[in-house]
Amino acid sequence: MGASPEVNVRLTGRRCEIRPIAGTRPRGADEAADRRLEVELLADPKERSEHLMLVDLARNDLGRVCVPGSVKVPDYAIVERYSHVMHIVSQVEGELASEKDAF
Repeated sequence: MGASPEVNVRLTGRRCEIRPIAGTRPRGADEAADRRLEVELLADPKERSEHLMLVDLARNDLGRVCVPGSVKVPDYAIVERYSHVMHIVSQVEGELASEKDAF
């Protein structure tokens, strides 16, 4: 068992959600260092590419079980800060198709 802020899949009513995380930097010693590391993280082509790949996978996965056209990415490449690290996070969501359920 582990602990992660990543949501692999969540179903709330008919709303499916995946929150892929890819791209990590340590937290800075102060706010200025945090901002510098955040800019560096978002500018890193490798981190951006890996994150985009996970967002595409999440869109594809939800597209298999959701109502066609309902899969959206309302938040893309947002940096979330935690106690010791910061991550690039996106949110992918869609409406579960009527013939599908959590099982």
